Amino acid sequence: MKSRLFSAMVAMLLTMSLQAQTLPLKGSFVSPTDKNIQYVGRVSFANPERPRFNFPGTQIIAAFEGTSLKMLARPETGYFMAQIDGGEAFKVSFNAPRDSVVTLATALTPGRHTVKLMYCIEGLFRHPEFWGFLLDEGCTLTTPPTQSGRKIEFIGNSITCGYGVESTKKEAPFEDETENHYYTYATITAKALGAQHTAIARSGIGIYRNYNGPRTGNKDNMPWQYEYTLFNDHSERWDFSRWQPQLVCINLGTNDLSTPNFDIKLFEKNYRDFLKTVRGHYPNAKIVLCTGPMLGEKESAEQRKVLDAICQDTHKAGDTEVYRFDFSFQRGDLGYGASWHPSYWQQQKMAAELIAFLRPIMNWW
Repeated sequence: MKSRLFSAMVAMLLTMSLQAQTLPLKGSFVSPTDKNIQYVGRVSFANPERPRFNFPGTQIIAAFEGTSLKMLARPETGYFMAQIDGGEAFKVSFNAPRDSVVTLATALTPGRHTVKLMYCIEGLFRHPEFWGFLLDEGCTLTTPPTQSGRKIEFIGNSITCGYGVESTKKEAPFEDETENHYYTYATITAKALGAQHTAIARSGIGIYRNYNGPRTGNKDNMPWQYEYTLFNDHSERWDFSRWQPQLVCINLGTNDLSTPNFDIKLFEKNYRDFLKTVRGHYPNAKIVLCTGPMLGEKESAEQRKVLDAICQDTHKAGDTEVYRFDFSFQRGDLGYGASWHPSYWQQQKMAAELIAFLRPIMNWW
């Protein structure tokens, strides 16, 4: 009785404070602190009732009893891809100033169900927060689904974020509405290999120089951002013991080298230093140094030469678990996403190439 009374009070308070519904919220409220909720990715629990995140690919996973499910989040949090019981994923929008409660499922068969949510955009300017679930009256979360022990971390830029992947117009600008990490090579690869994954990625980011930055580089590059739970928020250092992947794929360099006036020596120095940082955090992981599909062939040749040398020197120093991989160039035959980024079909091709490369290395079949 006390539990039901508390749930009803919380739901009522949420209704009043969020001003998101014209009718009272009904059902059993589940706090983000519930032990049966699984989080995958960098999530800040500085306020446990308002967990924060802003990297694409962050996931929230749970199992529940009942016939319906609602989700609560901070208004204007952005977009998620949702799956109920492993069905086809669909997009969920928290996009309006007062849009804080979204129905994920109704009229389900009574019994146990699962939900998987993936934050599918970059949330730097939205300050996304997860605020909990609403279940049928009297229902609760149940034992969470078992997650794969295989773990991959992808470190990347807009290609990994899924910039423009839902657009078919190469001249189109960046829009949250057409970005979707769920359709990227990273997500597709992780699924095919039966692995969990995280994406430490941001559009425009580089190893030493962000897109069109000065020849001397940008301070707010990936090595500078990498140590923290939230992108561009250095109030909380990430605890790397919370996520120890067996595989790390680094796909950076496109922004460093895509516009003139780059310094290839500075690029190489920062890349070597960053690789040492990643290895320090993940002493047992296999690390793959990737080149992307967007650079011109001249610039890509310079990048490949640098990464080949880094890989060779790393092997000579005794670390033989560093590998090299090159995505094939995009030629336009599979179309383009927004701003000439990889299309939905190009991302699928990238995934197929990477999966074939990784399976024998990881022995993940």
